Amino acid sequence: MRAIGKNLRILAGAPLAAAALIALTAGSASAAIPINQPMTGKATYYTDAGYGACGTQINASTQMLVAVSHTWWTTANPNNDPVCKGISVKVTYQGKTVTVPVKDQCPSCDSTHIDLSQPAFAKLAPLDKGVITGLSWQFVKTGLKGETVELSAPVTGSTIG
Repeated sequence: MRAIGKNLRILAGAPLAAAALIALTAGSASAAIPINQPMTGKATYYTDAGYGACGTQINASTQMLVAVSHTWWTTANPNNDPVCKGISVKVTYQGKTVTVPVKDQCPSCDSTHIDLSQPAFAKLAPLDKGVITGLSWQFVKTGLKGETVELSAPVTGSTIG
């Protein structure tokens, strides 16, 4: 699978790239997160444990969570990124839906590929499937209690709840 925190080593070793990223995303970085915009893509699963890219302890073999593509991160320090602040991913596959919080980054995923935790993947398909293709997913804002908050505009830096 992949190593949690790999993205931190990459960002720490590339200060010029980080500065360029900050310059390119000046303004409301969270505007880059397309809240409630349906996408199609694929999902895999992982079982890593340790610190996720959002700076909290995770265990992808026991917790419901998702790692999203590095392309959705808009700040040099992923721990402070808007995607880590009350954003979840709502995934639908063959009539089943799960909503899981973004807790990690998938450095090898393209923008439409999500890496679900093992229990989240198992709610949608048998683990031996390995890869789910043709699913739909979208970013959603979650409230302080974990409930999904439907929005029609991009998320700002404020907390809804």
